[in-house]
Amino acid sequence: MLGTRRSPRTTRHTTTTTKPSLMSRLTGGRSRKTHTVSTTSGPRTTHSRRAAPVHHQRRKTSIGDKVAGALKKVQGSLTHNPAKKAAGTRRMHGTDGRGSRRVY
Repeated sequence: MLGTRRSPRTTRHTTTTTKPSLMSRLTGGRSRKTHTVSTTSGPRTTHSRRAAPVHHQRRKTSIGDKVAGALKKVQGSLTHNPAKKAAGTRRMHGTDGRGSRRVY
């Protein structure tokens, strides 16, 4: 590491003006808001703290699955049971594992 020299990270500020919304144009608002963003440049680190997302096998959910999952989620919210809420979410999204075993 004695021979390597790294350049320092520099910071640059960019100011942009936001486009007025339809509501502000209709109500006659004339002021334009500015938004300042600071960006850093220089050597970047190659490691990240988060793991890569995992691919889950999904199935096509029916309306009944979505309703049952929502009811299970509400039941978990009322009973303060996070596991039941998660099970309801998985049921709604089709990642609960139903229909994963094949019968030949």
